[in-house]
Amino acid sequence: MANFLLERTVPLPLTEAWRRLTEWPRHAEVVPLTRVRVTTPAPTHEGTRFVARSGLGPLSFDDPMEVTVWQPPGDDDSPGLCRLDKRGRVITGWAEIEVRPGPGGRTRVVWREELRVRFVPGALDGVVERVGRYVFGRAVNRLLRRS
Repeated sequence: MANFLLERTVPLPLTEAWRRLTEWPRHAEVVPLTRVRVTTPAPTHEGTRFVARSGLGPLSFDDPMEVTVWQPPGDDDSPGLCRLDKRGRVITGWAEIEVRPGPGGRTRVVWREELRVRFVPGALDGVVERVGRYVFGRAVNRLLRRS
């Protein structure tokens, strides 16, 4: 399994950073060759499920996820935390998205992820970690930049 951590400090209010990171269909706008379909009624809550379909043609796979922790930030600047459990045939693991007050009225974003890719031997976990850090790092940057 590959574990990685991404941290960003952005000039956004907590609630806006949270919104940008947890509007699941927006992820398809920033991750190439990916579509996202939410399979449960809005709004997001514990138990919300969605599927990210990635790839091209026969080389595509589904990455089903479920929100298992949903604690949006409060109006009093209390932190927010979301945990996604990945339950696919190809990718399993989890991701945590946290927003909390940062320096100078900014927001600190922490994205933690544990990925297991079926059919990829453990000896390649370092490669999976580097690729994951790159792909998710770009996605987080783009999500936070776009309103």
